[in-house]
Amino acid sequence: MTTFLIVGGLLIAGALLFIVPPLLRKPAAQRISHKAVNITLYRDQLEELDADLQSGTLSAEHYEKAKRELEARLLEDVGSEDTATDQPRHGRASAIALGLAMPLLAIALYLAVGTPQALVPGQGAGASGGAHEITAGQIEEMIQKLDARLKNEPDNTEGWIMLARTYNAVNRFDQAAAAYARAAKLLPNDAQLLADYADTLAMAQGQKLQGEPEQLIMRALKIDPNNIKALALAGSVAFDNKNYTGAVDYWERILKLAPPDSEFARSVSSSVAEARSLAGKGSAPAAPAAKAGTSTTAAAGRSVVSGTVKLAPELAAKVKPTDTVFIFARAASGSRMPLALLTKQVKELPVTFSLDDSMAMAPDMNLSKFPQVVVGARISKSGTATPQPGDMEGHSAPIANSAAGISVVIDSVVR
Repeated sequence: MTTFLIVGGLLIAGALLFIVPPLLRKPAAQRISHKAVNITLYRDQLEELDADLQSGTLSAEHYEKAKRELEARLLEDVGSEDTATDQPRHGRASAIALGLAMPLLAIALYLAVGTPQALVPGQGAGASGGAHEITAGQIEEMIQKLDARLKNEPDNTEGWIMLARTYNAVNRFDQAAAAYARAAKLLPNDAQLLADYADTLAMAQGQKLQGEPEQLIMRALKIDPNNIKALALAGSVAFDNKNYTGAVDYWERILKLAPPDSEFARSVSSSVAEARSLAGKGSAPAAPAAKAGTSTTAAAGRSVVSGTVKLAPELAAKVKPTDTVFIFARAASGSRMPLALLTKQVKELPVTFSLDDSMAMAPDMNLSKFPQVVVGARISKSGTATPQPGDMEGHSAPIANSAAGISVVIDSVVR
């Protein structure tokens, strides 16, 4: 704490050395525009906030709060008329005012948007573990804000897609499907949107792709015959209908598009092997991969993390088959908001997963934006994303946002 204050004081003193001396000099009298000074300071402070937001050291919520405060302060300052002042006459007063204002402004801004508790030993983010975890209340607040905004902006396609993804993250598939339906009306020829809509609609009707989901899948493939997710879902439809030859055809088309050495490609190959076996054309069956509810947009050139989530044997007796499993990726440093989120149930463990940009919960907060991520899995006894005592979790080490074959073991209990 003391070291931080000393360093902060030195930085402020250094800044004042560039600002105060010119004000103490006595050049010829000239007019000074208070508005110009305030606008310049506002721009500098806004640039600092933008940099903090981009680096992940400042959350979007705190960024907006600080930005509103700066804008309000600027409007108040520039609202009055500029007055002609002689610099020699008021330079000393300005220097004293700036000398006092800058430290106070810096401290006030840090208290408003910073993390003062991180300066106290044992109370930083690392000590609390989940201090910055997104909570159920924050997700609900996000939903309410989006819903309110979309009432005024019914043609906001990105807003409807984001609302659908957020509903998906909390297993509210009926509402997610309704949001996707609104987006699909605005973008009827977007193959990826139709595939996501079909996947969510299938989850809403008990993981059944027959009916409207199948129609949406066929529409997506008519628009884009190489859409990875639509091909995967179409193969699942054929497989469920015991049309194993058709399933092989769809899934082999994926293998021509996916990176051959990726975990995703190996998983699809496993499904092809099972379908061939059941059709009487191949060897022993393997575990199928591309089923409804499993995202497969990875091979379209986007960042994707894939792997397996397992439950440590010693914790098996402490969970129920229907307990919710949250699988997520977050930035290795900075904000702990999930960049991608997938939900499963304990009875599906061990389970293979793929996380990609289509599972983002906020604009510009997706895997592609962060080269290093951490993948985690949490068994929630309450069924909500908020960590609770008694939940079980596990995390990977920091990995690349395109890593495959990741193994996450749920082996610790949240205290």
